[in-house]
Amino acid sequence: MNYVGIDIGSTASKVVALGDKNIEFVLPTGWSSKETVDEIKNRLLSYEIDVCDDNTKVVATGYGRISVDFADKIITEITCHGKGGTEIAKGDCTIIDIGGQDTKNCRK
Repeated sequence: MNYVGIDIGSTASKVVALGDKNIEFVLPTGWSSKETVDEIKNRLLSYEIDVCDDNTKVVATGYGRISVDFADKIITEITCHGKGGTEIAKGDCTIIDIGGQDTKNCRK
């Protein structure tokens, strides 16, 4: 089983895959989120991770998250930050996200 997290930001796209292989990479988002998603899909295939396979679960977030048409789940960045921060901090925390287009604050 593979678990893939994709964050399509306004300036950079980040990918983490955990499972059969553990992979991380960052690439520029460029002008088209859809083209970036295609590049991510192809790069993962080069690592033998097929995002369309039933044994791969994909979650997408970020500015271009709706471009990830093969995602099993799409959630906002602030939701990711809240869940991740709560897990890491084991309770209450404050997270500040300074991104390519805006700044967000999440208090959990």
